Amino acid sequence: MTAAAAPTDVVVVGAGPVGLMLAGELARAGVGVVVLERRDAPTTASRASTLHARTMEILDSRGLLPRFGSPPAQPRGHFGGIPMDLTLPSSHPGQWKVPQTSTESVLQQWALALGADIRRGVEVVEVVEEPGQARVRAVGRAGEAEIPASYVVACDGEDSTVRRLLRADFPGQDAVRELLRADVAGIEVRDRRFERLEAGLAIAARRADGVTRVMVHAFGARVRHRDDEPAFEEISTAWKQVTGEDISAGTPLWTNSFGDTARQLTRYRHGRILFAGDAAHRQMPIGGQALNLGLQDAFNLGWKLAAVIRGDHGPELLDSYHDERHAVGAGVLSNIRAQALLLLGGIEVEPLREVLAEMIGHEEVRTRLAGMISGLDIRYAMGGGADPLLGARLPPSALRVAHDSVTTAALLRRGGGLLLDLGARPVAFAGLAGWRNRVTVVRARAEPGSALDVPAHAVLVRPDGHVAWTSEAEKGLTQALTRWFGPPADRP
Repeated sequence: MTAAAAPTDVVVVGAGPVGLMLAGELARAGVGVVVLERRDAPTTASRASTLHARTMEILDSRGLLPRFGSPPAQPRGHFGGIPMDLTLPSSHPGQWKVPQTSTESVLQQWALALGADIRRGVEVVEVVEEPGQARVRAVGRAGEAEIPASYVVACDGEDSTVRRLLRADFPGQDAVRELLRADVAGIEVRDRRFERLEAGLAIAARRADGVTRVMVHAFGARVRHRDDEPAFEEISTAWKQVTGEDISAGTPLWTNSFGDTARQLTRYRHGRILFAGDAAHRQMPIGGQALNLGLQDAFNLGWKLAAVIRGDHGPELLDSYHDERHAVGAGVLSNIRAQALLLLGGIEVEPLREVLAEMIGHEEVRTRLAGMISGLDIRYAMGGGADPLLGARLPPSALRVAHDSVTTAALLRRGGGLLLDLGARPVAFAGLAGWRNRVTVVRARAEPGSALDVPAHAVLVRPDGHVAWTSEAEKGLTQALTRWFGPPADRP
């Protein structure tokens, strides 16, 4: 018998990093959220291990970075295995090495402390949209239950159950190349960083605890259809084929494989059911972009969904989530496909690698690729002019507010929108009273030489840190406020 559960505002399916990030964002905004996770406990396998500069800025804007301790930072990364400097202007330039287990732990504790309800050992078997609500049917240890919700968000990974249940259109291409990987104890092999040998690609990195992560691809190897993770014997055989080294006596702690599949949902929004992270797009996790792309999906969606549920804005705001993040996702899938070819292609790609390696030596090319990988180049379409700040994320800067020095990240921690008056004289914001409960006005002065030490008198910043209006824009402030924060509160 199916029991009726108490209704909630949002059901999030999946308690990986993306689902937990979204749950925290919603709970922080006062929205009721239930997270359903099929696994009984958090994963102990650290799949992704890289957080990029934009993700670090996002975590800083929520005050979460101290919980990560002091992760090592690396200024250098790669594009398709070709080394390059990822450093760009940011509060956290480069890439930061954080095991996914740590990311999940921090985000789970944050979401729970804010009031999110996380239920493990629960499998979703039906998702239905009905007039005025969505309904999730799930099976767990306590039996079967139905949970009514205003919205459902699928964050349940590349093999998304919700995507399958909805039969959502998921076009793209299946994998033609595959990389095998394992965490292995008890082996002694030298570290390798994208070493292309005659027979294939080999990567090895020994951790401080003595465990070595190995990754291997034999050129020309066919992708296998898998119902489970690869056996260690398969990985050790491929490693010996490529490197000539025998690691079969090691103890595998975790094995995994990933191919160069590239698929993306046609729509991220299906009425009251939305998708984020790998449930919305499937790509080879090269350079940590997959995890970062998903976390940034959640960050874009969270404040919009909360605004709709609170009644501050109409549901059309959720269409902007699809418009913005689908375009970003398509760009990431494109660059990852290029990297996969450079990384896993055989001898035929060597001339292309040589040309690209030379071009990366030019600063304009390096900057373009570094922005693409780090997420710092994202600029959403706001309309209203060519001001370089418009649509971009608010540059991390030091500001003088009254007699104090504060960072832009600290100001964003207040929640809601932010209207920064940066002019030499106060700017009159006529008619702003209708948005005072959603937008905080701060008079500030940029520290000399900072990224905001520019002529603009004022900037309107969305809760996700992207600039929605500047006083240099062609369109007016009232129009921008209405577009992103809904009609004024005093409107009949």
